[in-house]
Formats: sequence, structure tokens, C-alpha cells
Amino acid sequence: MTKGKPIVLISSYYPRLCGIATFCEEAREFIQKQFPEREVLVISHKGGSGEGVYPIIDTYHRFWWKPVAKKIKKLSPYVVHIEHEYGLYEHVDNRGIGDRNQGFIEFLGSINEFPIVVEPHTVHGRLKEFEENFIYQLCEDADVVLFKSDYLKWRLNWTFTQRGWKMPKNIMIVPHGARADRNYNEKGIQKLREDLGLNRFEYLSDNIVGLVGWIQSNKRWDILTSMWEEILEEIKKRTGENWDLLAAGTVRDTAHVEDYNNYKKSLEILEKKGIAHYYEFIPRGDAYYKVMAVCKFIVLPTVDETQSGTLARIIALNKPYITTAPLEALTAQTLESEGGLLFTNKQMLKEKVIRLACDEDLRKQLSENLKKYLKEVVSWEIVTKKYRSAYKFARLKKIAGKEINFPPDF
Repeated sequence: MTKGKPIVLISSYYPRLCGIATFCEEAREFIQKQFPEREVLVISHKGGSGEGVYPIIDTYHRFWWKPVAKKIKKLSPYVVHIEHEYGLYEHVDNRGIGDRNQGFIEFLGSINEFPIVVEPHTVHGRLKEFEENFIYQLCEDADVVLFKSDYLKWRLNWTFTQRGWKMPKNIMIVPHGARADRNYNEKGIQKLREDLGLNRFEYLSDNIVGLVGWIQSNKRWDILTSMWEEILEEIKKRTGENWDLLAAGTVRDTAHVEDYNNYKKSLEILEKKGIAHYYEFIPRGDAYYKVMAVCKFIVLPTVDETQSGTLARIIALNKPYITTAPLEALTAQTLESEGGLLFTNKQMLKEKVIRLACDEDLRKQLSENLKKYLKEVVSWEIVTKKYRSAYKFARLKKIAGKEINFPPDF
């Protein structure tokens, strides 16, 4: 059977150590299932690899986008679907001054004959001036723009109207997708402990709290590790149970190495006391799910996150969790799913960890809520259907001149 025009994803891609690369790899898998009649190709940054991957983006050059635009014209895609994060497309000149993603806007203009869908992964509620200008221009130049949360859209409406700007009508809400095929029973979880080599550590109980994902300064693992001993004493006092902390991940950015080393030092102290373990791995693929699956619940104490691939995997596994608030889409998804607990200060985190460890019924309820949220809202099967709809709107606008008018949320 002759394949139709391809879907072309523009993104960072594996083996580059990048959360967007991990996202794109998984999204591509499910977009391909949604569109078996088309190839799903990737134009990536240098360092990406694999079948159907073209690693030609090199932002060291001011006009990095020219070879990308040339490749897109040659591929003549059904739609161009771009994963955006500011750092991925920022050109920095010899003086160390960035172009504020001006090259990205120029890139959109160079491929405007094709339907364009852009999925920005960083849209803060309170935007800096250059971010306001960028998002306004992005919505002007792309056919459809995908935000991860309703909150981000109605917050943008407030921001733009205060400036006297018209609110874009082409912003569609598509949440971060989550797998619905990663379910492990208790027997399976014990097997995963063996697969990961965790059964070698006799002190590790079956009751594990997880800190899992890329290790960055903003993830603030130290908040939990600094009071872990106190938490354990209280849990033991209330329930008589032994609990352990599993911190798993690795660093991906040299700017965060100092904090990474500090986090590891604090964990080494806890390891020597037999109450925690550090497991180094690259958070992607099956290993990401396996590490989370052995935990009773997850703590995600990040201080700067607009949406989270870590949370998507927490939801996929129906794992109860505790995370920071108020924190934009992360908080929004916690409220919408009713699958996690929120904290705003150190004492509150301590209390929530103790509460979740001591209340098995609460853990079961939160898990059931996440199971429902996954099935009805954020499974990749649902999200890729939304992508299909976005592609359709983008093509109607580009090819038929049909204006897009997604209604405001309020």
C-alpha cells in the first residue's frame, strides 16, 4: 500500500538527554498507531538518531532553520508538528547573547505553505515580556497551538487583554499523554525489583517512597532527604512499618552538577543508615516505568515546572503522589485528576508523606482516581485523537482558508 504524505515532527530526540526528546519518542510511537497509513518522521537536533530521524538542527548557526526548511519542503508533509521549548531553538551569538527564539519565528515563516501545529512545553502563567511577544507571534504564525492545560489558556487571556492585545483563537488544549499499557500487579512488582537489581539490598523494604526523574536544581530532592529520618520515625511510631526512600535518575545538564552532587551526598548518608537507596539510570523507556512501579507512591518536589513527563508516568502507573503547589499545569492536573496531594511548605510536605504512608485506603483511592483520569482524559489514545483533530484544523486553515475559532474557557 502506498503511504500518504508523512507527518513530520520537529523536536529534540533520543539519545539526546532531554525531557522533550523522551516525550517525542513516546508521542511518535502513538501518533504512528493513530496514523498507520502515514510515516511519522522526525527532524531533530544533532545527536538524535534512529530510523526516520534526520538530525540536522544545529542552533550554533544563526540560520539553523534553513536546512530544516529545505528538508521539510523535500518531504512535503501532511502536517508539521513542532515540539517547542525555548532552550531547544535559542541561538546564542559570540557575545553570549541569545536571539530570544527569533530564529524559530523566522523558521515558521519559511515553511508557511504547510499546515503547522506547535506544541510549546513551557508556557508560564506569569510571562516575561519576551515570552509574551513570542507567544503572540507564535499564535500568529502557526495554524494551531497546543497548550497542556486550560489554566494556561485562560491565564494568557488575562495577560493579553491587560495589554490591549486580542486573544488568539487557535489555542487548543491537549494534555501531556500517558501510557495506558503499564500495569503491574504485586507479583510483577517483585519481578521488577529483581530486574532492577534492588533485591540485592536487603534493607530495602516493600514500602518504598520514590523520587524519580531527571536530577535538576529545580527538582529539590533535598527538601525530602533533609527530613527523611524524622518522617520514618513518625511512620514507624504510628504503624510499626518500615519504609525506605528510593531516589532514581541522573543529571542531564552541567549547570546542575553541583546540586546533583549535593543530592547524592545526602543520599549516601541515608544509605549508610540503611533507610534509602540511590539508583542511577537514564529516565526514558521501560526503565522509567519499572523504577516507579516498585514505589508505593512518588514525591515530586519541583519548584519550576509548567508540565511534567514525570507526572505523566506517575499517572500511567496510577501511583499516588505528592507535589508542589501552586505550580501551573502540575497543580492543575493534580486538582483535575484528584490523584495526588499538594504541599506549599516543608512542614506540609512532611505531614503529607507521613499521611500517605500511614493510610493505605487513601493510597488506593488516589490510585483509582488516577486510573479513571488516565482512561478518560490523558491516555495517549485520547491525546493522539486530539492531535488528529488539530492536524485537521491546521490543514483546513492552510489549504481551504477556513479560520479557526476555539472558544475561550470562561
